[in-house]
Amino acid sequence: MTKLNATFHRMAIVVAFAAILSATACSKQQKPEEAAVPTAPAADENIATGDSDSGKALGLQTVHFPYDSFILDNEAKAALKANADILKDKSSAKIQLEGHCDQRGGIQYNIALGEKRANATKKYLEDLGIAGDRITTISFGKERPIDPGMTEEAHAKNRRVNFVVTSR
Repeated sequence: MTKLNATFHRMAIVVAFAAILSATACSKQQKPEEAAVPTAPAADENIATGDSDSGKALGLQTVHFPYDSFILDNEAKAALKANADILKDKSSAKIQLEGHCDQRGGIQYNIALGEKRANATKKYLEDLGIAGDRITTISFGKERPIDPGMTEEAHAKNRRVNFVVTSR
């Protein structure tokens, strides 16, 4: 019986060792830290550049979108026409368009939707005569809500493209 006990003891050690290995193999991986988005330095004391929605300093309007859409409605087109007029007057100004979404939906889906919103906005501005090399785009998806609320009103505020002045 001692041989049977020794075999049983060895088998118990092997099973325990296997359990420990499998438990550590399932440990959660740490997510890499997200890189901070660099901002441009201020080009003029009168116009702060690089801050989200700093386009308001030039009078540029934020554009809003319907739920789950990157199609520009008539209100958005009117705002973009006014923005194009301002940008034509400030011909050396460069801007970054930030696409944003509300908090519903997955991270990757909203990053893609925010990108489509920023690109649709850029294309419309180009169609209105603003040179494409003056415009860059970025998407933050649902990561930077302007209103953290979970009401339809809050969601509507978050579905937007901000104008950031990167140089004057």
